[in-house]
Amino acid sequence: MPVVDIPGSKSVTARALFLAAAADGVTTLVRPLRSDDTEGFAEGLTRLGYRVGRTPDTWQVDGRPQGPAVPEADVYCRDGATTARFLPTLAAAGHGTYRFDASPQMRRRPLLPLTRALRDLGVDLRHEEQEGHHPLTVTASGVDGGRVTLDAGQSSQYLTALLLLGPLTRQGLRITVTDLVSVPYVEITIAMMRAFGAEVGREGNTFVVPPGGYRATTYAVEPDASTASYFFAAAALSGGEVTVPGLGEGALQGDLGFVDVLRRMGARVTVGAQGTTVRGTGELRGVTVNMRDISDTMPTLAAIAPFASGPVRIEDVANTRVKECDRLEACAENLRRLGVEVTTGPDWIEIQPRAGDVPAGAEIKSYGDHRIVMSFAVTGLRVPGVSFDDPGCVRKTFPGFHEEFGALRARL
Repeated sequence: MPVVDIPGSKSVTARALFLAAAADGVTTLVRPLRSDDTEGFAEGLTRLGYRVGRTPDTWQVDGRPQGPAVPEADVYCRDGATTARFLPTLAAAGHGTYRFDASPQMRRRPLLPLTRALRDLGVDLRHEEQEGHHPLTVTASGVDGGRVTLDAGQSSQYLTALLLLGPLTRQGLRITVTDLVSVPYVEITIAMMRAFGAEVGREGNTFVVPPGGYRATTYAVEPDASTASYFFAAAALSGGEVTVPGLGEGALQGDLGFVDVLRRMGARVTVGAQGTTVRGTGELRGVTVNMRDISDTMPTLAAIAPFASGPVRIEDVANTRVKECDRLEACAENLRRLGVEVTTGPDWIEIQPRAGDVPAGAEIKSYGDHRIVMSFAVTGLRVPGVSFDDPGCVRKTFPGFHEEFGALRARL
C-alpha cells in the first residue's frame, strides 16, 4: 500500500507565519511547507524586520506585537496571494511606510475588497498604478479597529486577513460579511487564532474579534490537503490505493472533503485518526457536485472526469476564475486539447466522458499555475503523451511534486 508523504499545508503555513510574527515571544513551526510561496512570505517578514530562523524541519519566528521592526521596507510578494494580502494587513498594525509589489501574475489578481476595508478602518493605503491591485504602499500608524463591512465573495483570504488583524487593533473588530466563499479556509483561520491565544465570536454574518494580541507557541503544520487530492485522485483513477498519514479525523483543511467526492464516484475511502486512505474500485461514476467550499480541488476533479461513466458537472466555482489563472477556462481548454467534450458557464464546467476511448496526448498549457500541472499529471496516468509547457511552476507549493508523483506512478 503506497504511503505518500505530503508536504505541509500552504494555507496553514502562511497563517502560522502571520500569527508567529504577531505573537508575543518566539514561535516554533514544525514541518512548515518549504516552497516558493512560503519562502516568499518568510522573506517578506524578514524585510519587515522580523527574525525568521529556518532549519529543514522547523522555522522559528521572533514575534513583535508592536509590528514591523523597521520604519521603512520594500517587500516583493512573488506569486503568493497569501503573502500579497496578509503582509500589508500585518504591516498596517505597525508604524512606518511599507511598499508591496508582486509578480505580473499576482498583480493581475484582485484585492480591492480587502484594501477598501482597511481604508474604512482608517489605514492610509495607496495603490500606485491600478486601483485594487499591486503595487501598493501602506503608511501605518496602528489600527484602532471598530466596525467594517466586507465582500469576501471572490476570496476568503480577504476575511482571513482582517480576522488575523483583529487582535492587533486597539478596540477589536466587528466584520460584517456580505458574501463569503471557501468557508472552510475561514474555519482554519479561526482554529489557528485560538491556538495562538485569540478568540473569534460570530453573530450571524458578523465576526467579532476582541483586542488582546497573540501568544507564542509551538505549532505543527499538517500536510496539505489540496496537494493530497492529486494522489487520492491517482488511486481512484488507477484502481490502486494511497494513504496520506497526518491528514485524517480532526484535520483543519476543508479540502480533505475532496475524498467525499471520490467516494460518491465509487472509490473506497477511510478517514482515520492517523490518516486517510483512498482505494480505487475500477469504477468512476459521473457526478454533479458543488465545489464552492473546496474549489482548489476543482481542477483535480476536472482532470479525472473524462474517465467517469457519466458526465461530471462542477458548480459554484466562479472564484476559480481569479486564481493564479482562470482555472475554469484553463481546465476546459486543456481537456479540449485532449479531445474531450467540455462546456462551461459563468460558475460551472461540465465534462463528457469518452465512452471507453482514451483521450489523445497533448501538451498541457499551464498558465504558470501549479494546480493545473499537478491535476493533469493525474490525467497522464491514463493518457500517453501528456506533457507540460511549464512543469517547473509546481515549485510554488510542491517543488518535488514530479519526483514524488513519478514514484507513486511506478508503485501503482
